[in-house]
Amino acid sequence: MKIYKIFLLLALAVITGCSDDFLDRQPLDSINTENYPATADELVTIVNGAYQPMQRPKLYNMRMWTTDIIAGNSIVGAGGGTDGIETTNMANFVTSTDNAGALDLWRGPWPGILMSNIVLDVAPTIEIDEDIRDRSMGEAYFLRAHYYNILATFFGDVPLVTVPQSSDDDLLPERDPVEEVYAQVINDLIAAAELLPQKSAYNGENLGRVPKAAAYGLLAKVHLSLGNWQEAADAATEVENLGYALNDNYADNFSIDNENGVESIFEVQYTDDAGEDFWSDDNQSSWTSPFMGPRGANFVAGGYGWNQPTEEFVNSYEEGDQRKDATILYEGGPDFDGKEYDSDYSQTGYNVRKFLVPLSEVSAYDNSPLNFPVLRYADILLVKAEALNELGRTDEAEDYLNMVRNRAGLDDIVQGLGQEEFKEAVLHERRIELAFEGQRWLDLIRVNNGQYGLDFLHSIGKNNASEKHLLFPIPQIELDRNPNLSQNPGY
Repeated sequence: MKIYKIFLLLALAVITGCSDDFLDRQPLDSINTENYPATADELVTIVNGAYQPMQRPKLYNMRMWTTDIIAGNSIVGAGGGTDGIETTNMANFVTSTDNAGALDLWRGPWPGILMSNIVLDVAPTIEIDEDIRDRSMGEAYFLRAHYYNILATFFGDVPLVTVPQSSDDDLLPERDPVEEVYAQVINDLIAAAELLPQKSAYNGENLGRVPKAAAYGLLAKVHLSLGNWQEAADAATEVENLGYALNDNYADNFSIDNENGVESIFEVQYTDDAGEDFWSDDNQSSWTSPFMGPRGANFVAGGYGWNQPTEEFVNSYEEGDQRKDATILYEGGPDFDGKEYDSDYSQTGYNVRKFLVPLSEVSAYDNSPLNFPVLRYADILLVKAEALNELGRTDEAEDYLNMVRNRAGLDDIVQGLGQEEFKEAVLHERRIELAFEGQRWLDLIRVNNGQYGLDFLHSIGKNNASEKHLLFPIPQIELDRNPNLSQNPGY
């Protein structure tokens, strides 16, 4: 059962403005403390509300996976004209301050941050079962950290608000230094890891809630981004000790029959029978299959033709890599649900396969229940490989890289690579293993202070990419409404 299919009216009573215009008035909205949750059920309802923004198009139902387009793995494709023009502009590095994609990524996390702040503010004050209190606070610490990590990654300095805002507070905050934001993220994740249960504690309607390993996993990734190699390796080891494993079949990570499986650390939950308008924030079915399905091919319900892989990306697969057939639709490749793929279905000759749900399983475009992976064990193995290599322990790091390669049907990496060569091998492996999961852009901008990304983008002809594009612009509409905000350099 999907844990946050229904977001109860209580949460709407607590918050004044939790719809699409949540941030139209202020970067943070106000709350009515008279309607604070007072029981365990009410507290859990607010926790569920803190998860919900991840489901929306502003984050994992669209904008997060479209960062692979910006990173050069794919093009928008779609229907031409202005369809996806904001993503095309971002991918061509002509992003302006009124770009709709940047606005979505800026606004997407804030409702979840507010919900998390409410939980952390009220949970210690109400008389409820200690296990529910600890779990709820652990979830809120993780979710707040996760949302702030998204904001810091894309925008750098952002307002750091860790308590619910009332009408008496300053609702026009300045941006805080990104170093302070990351310090808060790290502290929140450490607190979450102490409070959260293991994944095995969740079943039934609670399956899909944040487990302890998610806190350690995100902590490992944050430390990796900051160059804290030992801390990244240590956090990855904590995940390793919690009993996760790789699926034998890579494709099982993207099957509606294997959601929240042995490799899954945390995934955004979606559902069929979502019960809301497909295009609204309240919709809780997945956009990946209808959006990425080949246009006009009748492969999936919908089939809007988005996110078409480039030839350069497809050619980057090693011979015999089993992930290619699980990730890419290409002419001459395996049939999809009994249908042959034609290269004319795409502008590039390719479509994404890994997130497609066949018509034989889901017949309505607005009814896909396919979850979206946020943290997989393979990701953490590669984090540990990279961190160990940076610590000069390349021989040990090979074991972690080879676990991922071997699952893909590939031989062990060549032994004896130098530190830089091994780093390149890990980054290549991350590109292939995590393709179209919204990870590639994050890798491009974190390595060598973003120079790795700029060098790669220039190598594939994206010569407009410059240092300023390593961060997105603060949306002009937010600058107009909050004069205390400042713009990122170069915009």
